[in-house]
Amino acid sequence: MIQPPAIEIQQVSHKYKSASENTLTDISLDIFESDVFGLLGPNGAGKTTLISILCGIIPHSFGGVNFYDRGKEVSDTERRSLIGFVPQEYAFYHELTARQNLDYFGAMYNLKKTDLVERREELLEVLGLTKAADKAVGTFSGGMKRRVNLAIGIIHKPGILFLDEPTVGVDVQSKNAIIRYLQQLNQAGTTIVYTSHHMSEAEEFCNRIALIDHGKVIAHGGLTELKTENKVGDLQSLFIKLTGEAYRD
Repeated sequence: MIQPPAIEIQQVSHKYKSASENTLTDISLDIFESDVFGLLGPNGAGKTTLISILCGIIPHSFGGVNFYDRGKEVSDTERRSLIGFVPQEYAFYHELTARQNLDYFGAMYNLKKTDLVERREELLEVLGLTKAADKAVGTFSGGMKRRVNLAIGIIHKPGILFLDEPTVGVDVQSKNAIIRYLQQLNQAGTTIVYTSHHMSEAEEFCNRIALIDHGKVIAHGGLTELKTENKVGDLQSLFIKLTGEAYRD
């Protein structure tokens, strides 16, 4: 069965004004509906730049990006409600409570008040934040802040969710809880595009990946097939084999 596309990336390149070389060069990828698609690579490979382009945060210099909702191509305006983004940096107001943050960002998506309250309380409960929901988020632990970040990114029930290092710097319990909930979202139909430096987490979480190095795709496809083709037993070995062992800064 051929999966319908969620995102088509066609020969996308990008060069920052201050840079002497492209950050991304001729990136072409298909991401399918209900994928958990890993964008992986060393520091400086271009992963965050690509996600920023896909989320409409920065424009691409060349190429094209198309988004689809259940097989129908969506406009740039419709894309805003289709996608959710959970950045590596905390993207909330530290002085506001968890409830106030969710109310604020839910209103930005024009959620009706009754729908917003129901969705807010659902996320606070499922992400273990109810007891602390009326405390300033700035007082939270790192794991709790990550869960608030996630809740904000999915408050509007996006069909496509972008995650940039969603479990960085959190304890094992929070990491497991976040990944478990993301798996539930994916099983319910959410397409996930994910970056991480945690290879064991990515191997367990993703069904398809693209390895990016020096702004170019050096391998992409099903994780099992890529490991077989390259005669390696795990994702970390595949990563090292294709990107090398030199320091990356």
